[in-house]
Amino acid sequence: MRISTQMIFDSGAARMGDMQTALNKTREQIGSGRRMLAPSDDPVAAARALDVRQAQALNERLAVNRQRATAGLTEAEGVLASVTELIQNVKTTVVAAGNGLLDDGSRASMATELQARYDLLLGYVNSRDAAGNYMFAGLNTDSPAFDTTGTYQGDGGKRLLQVDSARQMEMNVPGDEVFQGGGQDLFQTLNDLIALLNTPGMPSAATLNTHNADLTAALDNVSKVRASLGTRLQELETLDYAGDDRKLQYAQVLSELQDLDYTEALTRLSQQEFVLEAAQQSFAKTSGLSLFDYIR
Repeated sequence: MRISTQMIFDSGAARMGDMQTALNKTREQIGSGRRMLAPSDDPVAAARALDVRQAQALNERLAVNRQRATAGLTEAEGVLASVTELIQNVKTTVVAAGNGLLDDGSRASMATELQARYDLLLGYVNSRDAAGNYMFAGLNTDSPAFDTTGTYQGDGGKRLLQVDSARQMEMNVPGDEVFQGGGQDLFQTLNDLIALLNTPGMPSAATLNTHNADLTAALDNVSKVRASLGTRLQELETLDYAGDDRKLQYAQVLSELQDLDYTEALTRLSQQEFVLEAAQQSFAKTSGLSLFDYIR
């Protein structure tokens, strides 16, 4: 085989070009902090990293959903805590109304007080969440849940939100289940009490006891709903812990797949620079020789 000076030159130039390309790649890796600069660098790791990033994105979306769910359920629980206090105050008034020393004027004042609590209750049941939606109107969130007569205007729809890969959670409780459930109607009970205390004459103990029992049933029903909200909030907290663990795991896996080992890369860079410099010096000497010099 005949070897020309041009072939020797081309071979040496190609070899140094490959060395320079490898050196440039190492420098780019160090600059970016990434082991893989393109999927072709490690197709298997690149495919795995893509899967992990997709799982990571889903985990982040679910975390945002849990934040929304936590905020909404916390708001609802806060409203129901206020309703609980209101019912307890009304029960205290009912007990006080049984005092035989009260006159009609005193009972009428109590009725006025109960009317104020009725109006306050109406404000509670028509509360809006941070997004402006009526909390207790079911899926009919653009309109108040109850009108001024205490008639439910919403529907029985449940708003569901994906809070984990295999878990959808109810975000709301329709108002009729909360305030007209448990075999009683809280608004009707208050209206009946207001009418009773505005009526001249001492109300019978049996009538007052019946209304007090209705209030107890209403209080029990609200407490049951609050317990359900509390259970959901605890579940969301547990899911958050699991989501945080997955976030750390995904970050660690991505780091192992993508991140650069700086110690190894810097050592490799030094070696590549040394070898390239030596090759350039050798090539400079070699390229100055003729074919006659090689075979002499």
